Amino acid sequence: MQTTPWLVVGLGNPGPGYAANRHNVGQMVLGELAGRASASFKSHKTAALVAEGRIVAGGPRLLLAKPASFMNLSGGPVSQLLRFYSLEPSSLIVVHDELDIPFDTVRIKAGGGHGGHNGLRDIIKATGTGEFIRVRVGVGRPPGRQDAADYVLRDFAGAERQALPSLIGEAADVVESITVDGLAAAQQRFHSPRA
Repeated sequence: MQTTPWLVVGLGNPGPGYAANRHNVGQMVLGELAGRASASFKSHKTAALVAEGRIVAGGPRLLLAKPASFMNLSGGPVSQLLRFYSLEPSSLIVVHDELDIPFDTVRIKAGGGHGGHNGLRDIIKATGTGEFIRVRVGVGRPPGRQDAADYVLRDFAGAERQALPSLIGEAADVVESITVDGLAAAQQRFHSPRA
């Protein structure tokens, strides 16, 4: 088990006007994780809200962070947090919305590019590496000809809202599994075909 803390970052945009947007699903997952760890978010000198705690007794310490910047500027707070806590990107998990995955699906990815996601693009630019773990929360593609940027800045639709608590819970389970059981075990558990 990892002895250093995990830095878990939930991407989104700040402020109540964005809170229920598809783009903010990463921050919704962080809220669920903070609840499980009985931790509350506090302002931090790194331009982020941070909650610290353990989900599992004797398990790894989690540093849960919501950047206070807009999505496209997530890199600054993330690189500051890594420096502040003296952590390597290998201890970083970024939870974010993903257009290329159907709604109600969660996938784990280790390393790679940004895939057109502006939050990931800025983190890779600021940290100088893409070698960190991503928990990709599927929001699906926009219907018809709707612009993708417009789509992610809208709230979840009615049917999605009903399934959203389950999706957020599963994404939190994925983060918990990565930090407690390890990346390979989490991938095997959550990427296996379901019976």
